[in-house]
Amino acid sequence: MLKAVVAAVKLVAAEEIMPRYLKVAHQRKSDGSLCTEADMAAQTALSRKLQAILNVPVLGEEMSAVEQHALWQAGNDGLWCIDPLDGTSNFVRGLPYFAVSAALLREGKSVLGVVYDPVADEVFAAEQDRGAFLNGEKLVGREAVESLEEALANVDLKRLDMKLVARLAAHPPYSSQRNFGASALDWCYTAAGRYDVYLHGGQKLWDYAAGTLILREAGGHACCIENDDFAQGDIWQRSVIASRGAQLFEQWKNWIRAQQ
Repeated sequence: MLKAVVAAVKLVAAEEIMPRYLKVAHQRKSDGSLCTEADMAAQTALSRKLQAILNVPVLGEEMSAVEQHALWQAGNDGLWCIDPLDGTSNFVRGLPYFAVSAALLREGKSVLGVVYDPVADEVFAAEQDRGAFLNGEKLVGREAVESLEEALANVDLKRLDMKLVARLAAHPPYSSQRNFGASALDWCYTAAGRYDVYLHGGQKLWDYAAGTLILREAGGHACCIENDDFAQGDIWQRSVIASRGAQLFEQWKNWIRAQQ
């Protein structure tokens, strides 16, 4: 099944997304985020292809909240969760950091995940208890740094508490900071050790559904700002503290919580 999902995701990216790169108009949704013809076409095509692989409901980012909640309630025995174009703002502006994300959930937990970056032609994929992969090879990330002071952090400041934001700005505990605005790829880059630590104030289900499995299967660690069990966070707005290295994860988590 994983191979079939990877093939479907790559084909949708080739047929519906990349031909529209830098050529498509955009509009704003009610929450202020961008949406393009590429988002909608990719969602339709990917939904069709995934249901041909396994005929269960598909929950996509470009659906209404009412539809999404209804699908979540109906999808306990199997649910595809997709973000047809994660990083739409980057896609519109020509920043080459965006991806297609697809996950299969059972009983509310991700059991298969695929994130494809069509610019870099990198496929990050994982199945529960079977490991994580990059372009079909076992995902072996770079060795994690040992101390938080040496770390390269990915931090999205938008939804964080202002006290924490001020502390991060004035006295960051890490060496350097990045954020390029595509959550699905952020998870994968953390799994690969390209980022040492990761912090996000609140992600939607489709932002983390595939990525959290890829990180976990790569040996990484994640929790919420509010509690240690990531799976117990709010389904629709879940904060993220993550790192591939266990020692670094504990340092990062403890530092963040000490600022609350």
